[in-house]
Amino acid sequence: MSKVGIRDVAKLAGVSTGTVSRVLNDHPSVTKELRARVGGIINDLGYLPDPSARSMRSKVSRLIGIVIPDLTNPFFAELVQSAEQAAANHGYNIIVMTSFDHAAKEADRIRQLTSRKVDGIILVPSNDFHTIKLPKGLPIVVVDRLMPGYSGIAADHRNGVRLGVEHLLKLGHRRIGFISGPGHSVPANDRLRGYLDAIEEADGSAAMAGPPLIAEAAFDYESGRSAGNYLLARARNERPTAIFASSDQQAIGCMRAAHDLGIPIPAALSIVGFDGIPLASMTTPRLTTVKQPIQEVAAAAVAVLLNKQTAPELDNPILFACELLKGETTSPPQPD
Repeated sequence: MSKVGIRDVAKLAGVSTGTVSRVLNDHPSVTKELRARVGGIINDLGYLPDPSARSMRSKVSRLIGIVIPDLTNPFFAELVQSAEQAAANHGYNIIVMTSFDHAAKEADRIRQLTSRKVDGIILVPSNDFHTIKLPKGLPIVVVDRLMPGYSGIAADHRNGVRLGVEHLLKLGHRRIGFISGPGHSVPANDRLRGYLDAIEEADGSAAMAGPPLIAEAAFDYESGRSAGNYLLARARNERPTAIFASSDQQAIGCMRAAHDLGIPIPAALSIVGFDGIPLASMTTPRLTTVKQPIQEVAAAAVAVLLNKQTAPELDNPILFACELLKGETTSPPQPD
């Protein structure tokens, strides 16, 4: 069976090949009725445009590159899925590459995507991102990990954490531990500032008992478990009655640490996570978490790349508010 071509579609529709091309490219001059008629014939014939040929003619590949540090991280996986859906809504496809949080690999991935003639790149930068040179003329939108000197799009990490810590303060907790992210991470430092903001702004009745209890850790499960052990390995009247973790994976690891130590959740320890990944709703008890607006961040990044939305100004990022999702891991503290 011979391959169906654009001429076959045009002949059956009684229009020129140029008209079919305008329908395929969603040209504003095409009427709704003509678009529906030609589109129906395209579907009936099973016609598939040659993407490479269209790219050569239009100078547009209809491809968006995405570079992330770690595809196994549920947060980044959800970000990619959201970006793919947003791109599809505009008739674009995506190419995903992983930098493994390494600047040299990141630079290589960007070069590869540039050679593929992508129309733009969504980049979650490595922590050494400032050491690489970006190609000139290719639109790049930095998301999640905002970097000084670059415009970007992210959740409001700082106020999101403050929201979660204030929830614990309102429940009556006065010894609130905090599992931070890596010290070299911009989002981790924003989240730490959010914790300190909430503690410092608490009035007299909500003031913390003693200095802040902070453990630095990577954003993964095992690091959260180790940090949880560190914070909880102290006398009952000194250990935190609540812990805010900078990621849901850390929070789940901390839940495991509490379980191993025989500390019931939430009766003797309240825990709040950050990200709002689907796994947070699958724990027992169900994790209370601060949800990042991942879909909104991804959709805005795609819209900026495609000039559907004004790009953020330098050092003035687009920030989306987070949301507290109350689960079953928080309750008022027990008396000592």
